[in-house]
Amino acid sequence: MNTDELVELGQQLRVDSVRASAAAGSGHPTSSMSAADLVAVLFANHLRYDMDRPEHPGNDRFILSKGHASPLLYSAYKAAGAIEDGELVTFRKLGSRLEGHPTPRRLPYVETATGSLGQGLPIGVGVALAGRRLDRTGYRVWVLCGDSELAEGSVWEAAEHAAFEGLDNLTAIVDVNRLGQRGPTRHGHDLDAYARRFQAFGWHTIEVDGHDVDAIDRAFGEARSTTGQPTVVLARTLKGKGVQSVQDREGLHGKPLPEADEAIAELGGRRDRTFHVHEPHASRQLRSVPSTDTEPPRWDQGEKVATRDAFGHALAALGSGRGDVVALDGEVGDSTRTEFFAKEHPDRFFECYIAEQQLVATAVGLATRGWVPYASTFAAFLTRAHDFVRMASVSGAGINLVGSHAGVAIGQDGPSQMGLEDLAMMRAVYGSTVLYPCDANQTARLVETMAGLDGVRYLRTSRGASPVLYGPDEEFPVGGSKVLRSGERDRLTLVAAGVTVHEALAAADTLARDGIDVRVVDLYSVKPVDRETLRRAAEETGCLVTVEDHHEEGGLGDAVLDAFSDGRPVPRLVRLAVRTMPGSASPDEQLHAAGIDAASIASAAKLLVEEAVVR
Repeated sequence: MNTDELVELGQQLRVDSVRASAAAGSGHPTSSMSAADLVAVLFANHLRYDMDRPEHPGNDRFILSKGHASPLLYSAYKAAGAIEDGELVTFRKLGSRLEGHPTPRRLPYVETATGSLGQGLPIGVGVALAGRRLDRTGYRVWVLCGDSELAEGSVWEAAEHAAFEGLDNLTAIVDVNRLGQRGPTRHGHDLDAYARRFQAFGWHTIEVDGHDVDAIDRAFGEARSTTGQPTVVLARTLKGKGVQSVQDREGLHGKPLPEADEAIAELGGRRDRTFHVHEPHASRQLRSVPSTDTEPPRWDQGEKVATRDAFGHALAALGSGRGDVVALDGEVGDSTRTEFFAKEHPDRFFECYIAEQQLVATAVGLATRGWVPYASTFAAFLTRAHDFVRMASVSGAGINLVGSHAGVAIGQDGPSQMGLEDLAMMRAVYGSTVLYPCDANQTARLVETMAGLDGVRYLRTSRGASPVLYGPDEEFPVGGSKVLRSGERDRLTLVAAGVTVHEALAAADTLARDGIDVRVVDLYSVKPVDRETLRRAAEETGCLVTVEDHHEEGGLGDAVLDAFSDGRPVPRLVRLAVRTMPGSASPDEQLHAAGIDAASIASAAKLLVEEAVVR
C-alpha cells in the first residue's frame, strides 16, 4: 500500500476499534487507536500470512502482547477478510469469538493468549527459536508490546535470551503512548530511555514517530534486513490518537469513547477498505519429524533408582523415538537430568538459564509451532512462572512441565529448595494433569504417556534413589492408581504418592507384624484421581489416611476429596503432611520431623485403629 492508503487504513482501524468497543459498552479503544498505524503498515506491507491457512508453516507470526488492544486486532482481521463486520460488533458478547483479550481457543489466527502483560515477547522468543532452530521455514515473528508492560521482568528475561540466541527473525514493536492505566508510565515518551535498555541487552533499536506511516514502513523494512540480532521498533504514539477529546488524556484507559458517533465522524467516518496480506514463505516446508517405535528404558524390580534419573533416561529415549519432542531446562540440567536428552539430541535441547518465566514461555512458543516440549527445573522454582503456566492453560497450549527436588525428602538443602506447594499450584490450573511417580519404571511410562496428552501436564520427580516396585511392562493409565496392599481385614487405607509410597509400604509391614492390616494405594495420578478405587477403599476400610511430602493445603489430601465431590458421603480422612517450616537435615530426618516417615505413619495408624475400637 502507498502512503495515502496506509493512512486511510490506520483511520479505518481506529474507527472500527471505536465501533467494536461502543457496541460492547466496554473495551480499550484508546489503546487500540495509538497502535493503529503500526498495525496497518505491518499487516498491509510486511506481514506474510495465508489467512485461509492459519496453520501454514511459512506464515509469519504476530503476537499482540498488549492483549487489551484486541479491538485493533479484530479490526485488522476484518480488513484482511478474516472476519465479517457483523461479527466485529459482537465483541465481548456471550458466545462471540472476539473476546476481551484474544485467545487461540476461539480464533485460529491468534498465536497465544495475551492480556497478562509481559508475556507476548517471551513467548515470541520461543516461537522465533522454533523458526530458527527447528522449523527452518524463514518466517518472522512480530510482537506488539505496550510501553507499560516493559516494567515486567519477564520482558527483560526475553530481551536477553533473544539477543543471546541472535534471533534476527524476531521484531518487537513497542507502542510508546506514554499512558498506563492509572496515569503516565515510568519513562513517558522518552524513547531513548527504552532504547538504551534494549541496546544494553544486545538489540538493534529503531526510534520512529508511530503515526508517520512512511517512517514505520522504513523501520519494518530495516528490521527485516537486520542480521545477527533482534530488532525493537520504539514508536512514539498518542493514546486515543485522532479524537481530540480523548487524545493523550489520562483517565480514559479501558473505557469506550463517551461520544462514539462524534468520534467516528472526527476520524472521517466508516470505511470498508480491505487488503490482501502478503503470501507466506511458501517455498519451504517443515523439516520431517520422524517417529519410530522406541521402548522406554527398563529397570529390574529391587534396583534403587531416583525418579529424576528415570525421567532423564526416559526423555532421551522418547526423543529418539519421536522427532517432535524437545527439551528445555533452567540451568539445572545436571540435577533434573535433562542433560541426558541434551547429550543425545543437542539440536532439540534449549537452555533457558535461570529464567523460569522464559523457560515456560519458550515451551509455550515451541508448542504453538507443533513441537512437544518438556520443560524442567526444581519444583520450587516453577512457582516463579505460575502466571505463564496459567496463561498456557488459557491458550490451550500443550506443554509438559517437570519439577524435580520435590518435598522435604531432598534433605539438607533446606526449605528454599523444597517444592512443597507445586501439587496445589498445578492442580489449580484448568485442564491440567498432575502425575507423581514413585519408581523408575512408573516414571518412564508416564513420561511417554505425557507426550500424547492435552493441556498442561506436570510430572513431579524426586532427588533420592528409591526401590523399583513395578515391572517394566506395568501400565499406568492417567486417572489410575495401584493398590499395593489389600485384604479383607484391612482396617484403614494409606494413600500415598512418590516418596511416601515407600514409607507407607514399610509402615504397612510394621503394622502387619502387630496384627493390623492396612491397604496401601499408590495414587500416582494426582489429577485426575482414581475415584473408583478411592471410593471402594473408603467403603471397605472406613478411613483414608493420606501421606504426602507436600504442604497440607491443595495437595494429595485435597486430591482424594475430589473422589467424593459429587455429593457422596465423605469418609473419615486423616492427613499426614508437612505442616512446619523445615530446616536442614538428612532426608530421613526430614521425613520423620514432618511426620510422614514409616514410623510416624505406623504410629498414626495404630492410634486410629485404637480410637475405632474404643468407639
